[in-house]
Amino acid sequence: MPSISRRDAIGVLGAAAWSALHALAGAAQTATMQSWPLGTPRPTGIHDLAPAPDGGVWFTAQRSGHLGWFDPRTGRSELLALGAGSAPHGVIPGPDGAAWITDGGLGAIVRVAWPERSMRAFALPKGAPYANLNTATFDADGDLWFTGQSGIVGRLAVKSATVTIRDAPRGRGPYGICTTPGGDVWWCSLAGSFIARIDRRNGDSTVVEPPTKNQGARRVWSDSRGRLWISEWLSGNLSMHDPVAKSWRSWKLPGDNPRPYAVYVDERDKVWVSDFGGNAVFRFDPGPQSFERFSFPREDTAIRQIHGRPGEVWLPESGTETISVIRTA
Repeated sequence: MPSISRRDAIGVLGAAAWSALHALAGAAQTATMQSWPLGTPRPTGIHDLAPAPDGGVWFTAQRSGHLGWFDPRTGRSELLALGAGSAPHGVIPGPDGAAWITDGGLGAIVRVAWPERSMRAFALPKGAPYANLNTATFDADGDLWFTGQSGIVGRLAVKSATVTIRDAPRGRGPYGICTTPGGDVWWCSLAGSFIARIDRRNGDSTVVEPPTKNQGARRVWSDSRGRLWISEWLSGNLSMHDPVAKSWRSWKLPGDNPRPYAVYVDERDKVWVSDFGGNAVFRFDPGPQSFERFSFPREDTAIRQIHGRPGEVWLPESGTETISVIRTA
């Protein structure tokens, strides 16, 4: 396994910010990690993040009720208040260049136009119970599908601004959700320990059982071939399901007590997974089936989401109020 060395870069971003860089060098590839403290006046409770179209990075400030925007060129963070009671969980970029947020506190999907920063909330249907909104994904038609951990799966038909929800199979637990290149929408249940495919015509979900029982499927991401990569919170596995072959494979994360949380597949089909148990992020290469470990100089980083753009893998450190990026060669 390649070794990791540390060097500090202080002064590049001014006295208000610092960056810690880690270099990971292998025989055929290199990667560099850079980190910035958010430096906001109060703790944000940073949860998820996603690349913004202007080169910045959006993040959800779950504790303070904001959408954050971080500028890696200056190290500056900006907070946009989402409204009284806001507790945003997920954020993704939309096909329209806006930030789309699942806000459990507001019980709504919130769109923040960019760079205008104007906001519009799409509330859940009147009378809907508390949904604990979680994560979202766009399908090929431009509709937004989302999960609610209390036991719902929903759709926002963007053109008509209509929100519909359905009870999830087996009740509470819907968490991660993704869209495959072929247009299928899949989600996973943390409490139910399964994955499911949505019938986009009627919103019904078909459950697919993983081979490992009580594994705690937390997040899911598709690779370029439509294979699904799942982080299993309770089993410590990174698993892959091929819907075409109807097959499964699993790999235990290195370490004594791995707790896989976030999963992300980059443009090279390398799979990134965060490990709460080992305070690390791993890059998994499906070819040789090998893990590379990226550690942190800070304890309890708690990476709850991984997202990126070509050559960049972005990490929100919810435990340290820090944003990190791994730049890949």
